[in-house]
Amino acid sequence: MKRYTYYIIALLTLLTACGDTEYEYSGYPCNFVFNNSVGQSPALTSATNPNSPGIFCRVTLSGGNYFSFATNQGLSDRVALTAIDKQRTIKIGTYNETGIILGYGNLNNPPVFYAYDSQCPNCFRNTNLPRYQLTMHTDGTAECGSCRRKYDMNNGGIVVDGDGGDKLIRYHANVTGGVISVIN
Repeated sequence: MKRYTYYIIALLTLLTACGDTEYEYSGYPCNFVFNNSVGQSPALTSATNPNSPGIFCRVTLSGGNYFSFATNQGLSDRVALTAIDKQRTIKIGTYNETGIILGYGNLNNPPVFYAYDSQCPNCFRNTNLPRYQLTMHTDGTAECGSCRRKYDMNNGGIVVDGDGGDKLIRYHANVTGGVISVIN
């Protein structure tokens, strides 16, 4: 009897472990390293402060010579790439087109630092074209102008309005001593 119990438990473990699993982090390459102690972007500073969760900042590459930063609270600026930045391989989002969104969510204590791709994952998946940049809102949501899905950036990028679908594309990220690293 013990032998059958072992086999039943093993079979149940296999069946529950092999379902549709959604990975937390994307497999798309992303490489953004920025020393904000040197660059001093007020927009990025506001989004990378764990004491002010719920502020998110879009990072894009502008003209190949500047990083542009814009928050969901209306603050924006741009910072020239340094010589070190120009030596790095920079990939900000899928196809390096629409950028990434960074910020601390406001639902956990301590707050979780998120890095998302700045485009709608569902429209991108359907077309494989990087032209569906999300619009960020002050309430911590991001909306696609094409499919009208709304995503909660404070809660892992899940769909909170519109048709169901994939959550936001998420990248590995951290902030240490003013250096922001998003490396996938």
